[in-house]
Amino acid sequence: MGNRLTQIATRTGDNGTTGLGDNTRVPKDSLRVHAMGDVDELNSNLGVLLCEPMPADVRELLIDIQHQLFNLGGELCIPGYELLKAEALLQLDQALETYNSQLPKLQEFILPAGSRAASLAHVCRTIARRAERTVVALGHAEPLKDNPRQYLNRLSDLLFVLARVLNRMDGGDDVYWKSERMRQGAAD
Repeated sequence: MGNRLTQIATRTGDNGTTGLGDNTRVPKDSLRVHAMGDVDELNSNLGVLLCEPMPADVRELLIDIQHQLFNLGGELCIPGYELLKAEALLQLDQALETYNSQLPKLQEFILPAGSRAASLAHVCRTIARRAERTVVALGHAEPLKDNPRQYLNRLSDLLFVLARVLNRMDGGDDVYWKSERMRQGAAD
């Protein structure tokens, strides 16, 4: 594993490159750096979400996810290295099963809205989807293990579900899309 930063203003990136964890340097606009940045942005936005009131079990899960995203970022930073383990995927699968079982089935699309916490969870969901797309693109260009892509795919699903959970805190609900089909059904 590469050296840990002991100072932040190194000036080594002034030429448009950045160092990876294996001490190689790559352009700052490489797919790998984009993927690392998207994961970092997701983790930062989860930090903002964690500033909101939420059930203790959801908070604990999101904190665990932040640690796993740091592992994922580390894995992306060191080509060929594995930090994100299968147990991390299992945790998301179990959380999806648990929280989905508490929610009513969707009859219509929902808007990314509702409470502030739910809305922030939706922002995190969209960033997770972007990170997933970037990781998929990176996997087409360079060898990459499956866990990062799979983790981001499941995490975006979980963030959608958690947004629904957070909307139900204190008696709230999802904000449903007013589709033409719904309008036609109401008119009949």
